[in-house]
Amino acid sequence: MRPLVADVPHSAALVGPGSEVLAFDTERSTDHDWGPRVVLFVAPEVVGPVRESVTAALPPLFGGYPTAFGAGHGVEVTGAAAWLRGRLGFDPLEGVGALDWLATPWQRLAEVTCGEVFHDGLEVLEGARAALRWYPGDLWRYVLACQWRRLAQREAFPGRCGEVGDDLGSAVLTAGLADDLMRLVLLMRRRYPPYGKWLGSAFARLPGTAELGDALSGALGAGDWRSRQRHLGRAYERVAQMHNRLGLGEILETTTRAYHRRPFEVIDAQRFADALTASVADPWVRALPPTGSVDQFGGSTDLLMCPRRCRAVTRAVLEGGEGGEGGL
Repeated sequence: MRPLVADVPHSAALVGPGSEVLAFDTERSTDHDWGPRVVLFVAPEVVGPVRESVTAALPPLFGGYPTAFGAGHGVEVTGAAAWLRGRLGFDPLEGVGALDWLATPWQRLAEVTCGEVFHDGLEVLEGARAALRWYPGDLWRYVLACQWRRLAQREAFPGRCGEVGDDLGSAVLTAGLADDLMRLVLLMRRRYPPYGKWLGSAFARLPGTAELGDALSGALGAGDWRSRQRHLGRAYERVAQMHNRLGLGEILETTTRAYHRRPFEVIDAQRFADALTASVADPWVRALPPTGSVDQFGGSTDLLMCPRRCRAVTRAVLEGGEGGEGGL
C-alpha cells in the first residue's frame, strides 16, 4: 500500500468493524467478507483521486487472500473527520463531551481505540485514540455505579423464581446477572466491553479472573437455584473486593448477606452504586439519572449500530434527569 500513496500525506490503520481489529479472529472468520483490509486516511480533497488510484493498482491477491471481496475491496479511503463521525457520531479531535461518552457504544469505542496503527502521517489517529482511551474519572464512576445498579435490581430474583418452581426463569436471570458481572469487571479494568459474541473471550483474557470465571461457569451450569446462588455469591464477593481495590469510592463489606428476611443471599449491590455516586465530584454528573451509557439502557442492535439514533436516545434519556441539558 505504501508505494501507492508514498507522495500523499496519509495515516493508515486497521480500525473499525471486524473481529481482527480486536484480535478475536480465527480461521472461521475467513469464510466470508474476508481479505486484506486497511483504513487509509487522507485529506478530504484528495479522497476521490486516491481511492481511484488505489482501486486501479491493487493486486488480485495479497498474502494468499483476494483483495476483492464482499461488495468491493478492503482498502477504505476516507477523511479522518468523516470516518470518526461516521463511526462515533462526533470527532474526538474537537473534544469529547458527556453526550459523546455516554451515547457511544462500548463496541464502537473499542473499534477506534484498538487495532494497529501502521502510519500516522496526518497525526490524527493517535490524538483521537488518546482522547477516547478511557472515561474521565467522574463519568467512569457514574457508569460503574449504573452497572452495579443493574445487579441490584435483579440479584434476588434467581432465588425467588426457584422458590416457586420456575427453574427456567431462575436460570435465565442467572445468565443475565453473569453477563452484567462480566461487563462490570471489564469496566473496572478499563476495558470497553465488546458486543455479545466476544464478551466471554474478552473477559477470559483479563489477568486474574480465572476463579471468577469458574464461579460464573458454576452458576450457569448449576441445576438448582441454591447452587446458582452459592456460585453467584462467590462471584459477587470477588467483584466487591475488586471495587475496594480500585479506591474509587468508600471501602465496603464484601460478604453476601440475606435479602431482607428471605432465604436469598445477595451482595446488596446498591451499596456499591451509592458509594460510587457519592464519590463523584461534578454535581452535574452526580445528578444524572441512574440509567448510564447507551449500552446500559439500550440493548437493540439496530440502535447501537446507528450513532444518530444513539445520540438522540441518550440525549432524551439523560435530559429527563435532574441534571438537565447543561452538560450535553
